[in-house]
Amino acid sequence: MKKLIFIALTAIFFYGTAHAQSTSNLFQMKEISAKDYTTFKVSDKVALYAVSFKNQYNLQVAGHLFIPKNMDRKAKNAAIIIGHPMGAVKEQSADVYASNMADRGFIALAIDLSFWGESEGSPRNAVLPDIYAEDFSAAVDFLGTREFVDRERIGVLGVCGSGSFVISAAKIDPRMKAIATVSMYDMGSANRNALHHSQSLAQRKKIEAEAAEQRYAEFLGGETKYTGGTTHQLDANTHPIQREFFEFYRTPRGEYTPKGGSPKTTTHPTLSSNTKFNNFYPFNDIETISPRPMLFITGDEAHSREFSEDAYKRAGQPKELVIVPNAGHVDLYDKTDLIPFDKLEAFFIKHLKEQK
Repeated sequence: MKKLIFIALTAIFFYGTAHAQSTSNLFQMKEISAKDYTTFKVSDKVALYAVSFKNQYNLQVAGHLFIPKNMDRKAKNAAIIIGHPMGAVKEQSADVYASNMADRGFIALAIDLSFWGESEGSPRNAVLPDIYAEDFSAAVDFLGTREFVDRERIGVLGVCGSGSFVISAAKIDPRMKAIATVSMYDMGSANRNALHHSQSLAQRKKIEAEAAEQRYAEFLGGETKYTGGTTHQLDANTHPIQREFFEFYRTPRGEYTPKGGSPKTTTHPTLSSNTKFNNFYPFNDIETISPRPMLFITGDEAHSREFSEDAYKRAGQPKELVIVPNAGHVDLYDKTDLIPFDKLEAFFIKHLKEQK
């Protein structure tokens, strides 16, 4: 009997130890310097950390956590999660927003979506919008379990494609208390219909057939093919929208190749997975996010303006649409003189105010 009791206690001890170790391995947090990054700036009033944590599908999600140095870490503070444009990584635009919001007193976490940047997921550059949305909920898991974060005061901000992903996430995750988007793309509509519904059903079906055929090639071990993204060189026939993206992604202004990645594939999703966006309808039921507030920001010259206007029309109250004068779509990725940070600060202060 004593031997059985000893064995049982030993098993419990080792289970507890293993459980504690697995729990401790769920996330990592290490202070780093921003001096090696050129696509965003961090003031000397803000500390920067490399963090990682698991999403619900056991993929490690990487992020940059910005914390004001004068913040009381023994208190519960408001936090904002920020997502990068589709095809980008956190160093491209998301970190610009995170560093600026931290400079205004918020804890800010910029994440790499799964299959992109430093986050896990294979094949690289795969399109899985449901997992992209899950990454934002996983970020809430991470922040909401930090002793210095108030889990009742967590907001989300999505830039470009991430605008549609945070909406998708917020519809089923009420822990996201305030939702903002900037230069939003509805990645579902953009792929099904193209801008201004300029793509016909026949054209869509042709793309779907090409992607389906590519699945055979990859299933048999063939080369992965990529689609969309940003052109790698300009010529006389380059479309103005491609020129706009080129000036950001293919110049020192915004170019960034993650460790282990290749400049040849940055911004380009895989051909065989990209059609998954055709089943993505982030604005359906957007009104159910109410009464949580929503803020939509777009440029008056943005080619993507239609998506913010559509989401605003469908959303419930409270909601607000801000149209930035003299701003195009990509301008609001990183041009801090145009990005309405005062508006974002006021929005999150108002709706993430301390609970009494």
